[in-house]
This record gives sequence, C-alpha cells and structure tokens, in this order.
Amino acid sequence: MAKIKAVIFDMDGVLIDAKEWHYEALNRALGLFGMEISRHDHLITYDGLPTKTKLKMLSMERGLPQALHGFINEMKQVYTMEVIYAKCKPIFHHQFALTRLQHEGYRMAVCSNSIRHTIEMMLERASLMPMLEFFLSNEDVQLPKPAPEIYNVAIARLGLQPDECLIVEDNPNGIKAARESGAHVLCVNDVSEVNYLTIKQKIAMIEAEHA
Repeated sequence: MAKIKAVIFDMDGVLIDAKEWHYEALNRALGLFGMEISRHDHLITYDGLPTKTKLKMLSMERGLPQALHGFINEMKQVYTMEVIYAKCKPIFHHQFALTRLQHEGYRMAVCSNSIRHTIEMMLERASLMPMLEFFLSNEDVQLPKPAPEIYNVAIARLGLQPDECLIVEDNPNGIKAARESGAHVLCVNDVSEVNYLTIKQKIAMIEAEHA
C-alpha cells in the first residue's frame, strides 16, 4: 500500500496569492524601458518561470538588451518586496491545513521558482514557516521548473521515495516538474483550493488506488 508521508507545496498561487504581485512588479520594472508582458502572454507562457528565465525569453523574442537584465531583475525584487510588506499576511485556512497536517505526522516543504529571500519573507509574513521542514528556491538548483530537479532534491532531502510524496501545484510549468519527479500531484487553480479537506481527500484517493 502506498502511504503518503510528505506534502510538498509550490508557493506562488498555492500558499501565497502572489502571482499578480510578481506579474505587476516585473511589468513595473520593464515599464522603465517601455516594455511589458501582456496578461495573455503571462498566463500562457511566463507564469511560474523565474524572472531571469523570463528576461532571457524577452531578449530572444523581443530584443530586450541583455545588459539590462541585472538592473530590471533588481528593480523587480524591490517592487516585489514593497508589495509583500503591504499585502502578505496569514490566511486562516492555510495555517489550519498545515498545522493539522503537521499534527497528523505529515512532513512538509516548499519548492518555489522564486529567489530565496522572497520565499523567506513571504512564508514568514504568512506565518507558515514553523510548519515547514525546509524550503528550496531557484538558487538551490541548476535547472528551475519546468525541470523536476527542485522536487527531486526535496524528495531526496526528506529521505523518501517519490510515491510517498504529494506535490501541490497550480501552473503548467510547476505541474510538469512535479509529474516528472514521479511524485503524486494535486493540481489547483488558486490559493482558495489549498485547504485541509482537499489535501486529505487527495491523499485518501491515492492510498485507496494503491491499496
């Protein structure tokens, strides 16, 4: 019987309703040079990718000078921090879910394509850090999502097999990475779907299928 022992969460759009924050912050930085990413392109192509990857794509597809990457990335982080301080706060159903899962013996971690400082700031302000064993950022791997490396590293660090883990993801790049890791995947559309009941129902379904 397959038994789920750990739940690994993506962060943006799963535990923190930050997808709009990243989109707006990057466009604010790009706007300094008369450029922006349309909402359609964001949803279809760029959502869930690291900022550095987005900037490389903009250079290849739209001629953004590579010499500007460092400055734009720096300004994007500044704008993101402003939004985190203004808007990031605890969400009751996430705190309840993670606290109860922790009490039931599930191990938990976060794997995000964001940079380490941003993840730490968001998880602290959302009061979720005490329930997590660790988090991994795009700085902890060679290949960010959609490559599965970040999830492979997390599963190895937990000392578990992929089929003992459930990954919660919300966008195509993250879902692809999660599935390629060999773990079970709970796909959600937004943060409101990430709650104790949804997670426990998915775990029960997995364990029933593999009984």
